Amino acid sequence: MPFTRTLSVVGCHAEGEVGDVIIGGVLDVPGNTMYDKLVHFLNEKDDIHRLLLNEPRGRSSMNTNLILPPCDPHADAGFLIMESEEYAPMSGSNTICTTTVLLETGMVPMKEPLTQLNLDTAAGLVTVRAECEAGKCKRVAFDNVPAFVFRLGYQVLVHGIGEIFVDIAWEEWCTCLWMLPPSGSRSSPSIARSYTPVHPDNPRIRGVAILEFTGPLVEEGGCKAALNTVVV
Repeated sequence: MPFTRTLSVVGCHAEGEVGDVIIGGVLDVPGNTMYDKLVHFLNEKDDIHRLLLNEPRGRSSMNTNLILPPCDPHADAGFLIMESEEYAPMSGSNTICTTTVLLETGMVPMKEPLTQLNLDTAAGLVTVRAECEAGKCKRVAFDNVPAFVFRLGYQVLVHGIGEIFVDIAWEEWCTCLWMLPPSGSRSSPSIARSYTPVHPDNPRIRGVAILEFTGPLVEEGGCKAALNTVVV
């Protein structure tokens, strides 16, 4: 039986979060930036997204990354992030998965004990450091795109809860952070009707994509920390 399409996909995960990586079978698309390419896939080639992330091949709790030629001349590779319902501008776990696959498949030369590379994402350039040993990528750290605050203490009226105060920030995509009250309520507030954050460098990136519940900020050993859980 002749093949109508062949895709080469490497299975990968970062601490249990699946981030498979497409390394072949998809041609590059037009675009001056990786975000342009993201929009092209969303509008013109979303069949790849649906094919790999819907059942029977996919599921809601996984991601797939697509390696493409970078647009930034300082980058070693570019990649797009496909989640179950959308395309993410940037993701930490998917950066770890993509770096691991790039190095362990030889698409980017591995240098032991440390490989440094730049990845072009739809959110901007990300600098990566990978600790490598015996041909394996052991650990990955990266400098993410700049984070900044849209609103602090923004007041939102939530049905069934009342008025709450949230912080809205950009940290690879727009996130709404809500300090959990003593009751520990897990209701998801919607701010879409009252406020739409717009990225100052790319107005096509807008709206809140993630809701994060966070506990009190505490100091431990000279460092500040807080427990949190995220609703995507």
